[in-house]
Amino acid sequence: MTQREMVDEKMVSEMAQVGVIFGHKKSKTHPKMRPYIGANRNEIELLKPEAVFDKLQKAGAFLREKINNGGLVLMVGTLPTSQESVKNFAEAFKFPHVITRYLGGTLTNFKIMQKRLKYYQDLKNKKEKGELGKYTKKEQLQFAKELKKMESKFEGLTNLTRIPDALFIVDIASHDIALREAKRLKIPIVAIVDTNDNPHTVEYPIIGNDHAKASIDWIIGKMIELIKAEKKEVSAQ
Repeated sequence: MTQREMVDEKMVSEMAQVGVIFGHKKSKTHPKMRPYIGANRNEIELLKPEAVFDKLQKAGAFLREKINNGGLVLMVGTLPTSQESVKNFAEAFKFPHVITRYLGGTLTNFKIMQKRLKYYQDLKNKKEKGELGKYTKKEQLQFAKELKKMESKFEGLTNLTRIPDALFIVDIASHDIALREAKRLKIPIVAIVDTNDNPHTVEYPIIGNDHAKASIDWIIGKMIELIKAEKKEVSAQ
């Protein structure tokens, strides 16, 4: 059975309804994306549903293998349209995630990042145990402000105990630093890539609309379903 035959009318309808197959204007299309474009409507590029499905399957199989082998995946999606889904994806598999601002050096200066994470966790633990009560009110207020500021940066990274085995990125154009750091360390990347992106930039591109929340939610939802289903199959063997 071909990929085209596996993508039924219901799935095509879903993709269209949430905007997965709707790319950018034709003038913004990256040349490397042309093989995945099936039509153009009012200057907006329309992706081939079978291409979306095919890339979802390949990315899902890659992540499933990493998960089954105890791999660690760092999820990155800081734009408002992707934050919720990226967090849900990460929490489903207990993976670290970045949904506010990606800090330069998170991967390439990992030893420094580990020290910052340890300091944050130690300070957080001390507050929870009431150990900050021995300080003056002014010092306690300073610690509270520091914790609040650090929480947005580091809370999602508490599971980043080592260099990740893979990165998952939503919108590579908006996360150039994370992309370059992963490339430098030869960490494979899974990413949702749109018609204005070069899909050859990452090892496992998921072709689809990377700027609409409904599209991102749908793609990540399908990825979670796919990985969990495949994990069940492996467990049943």
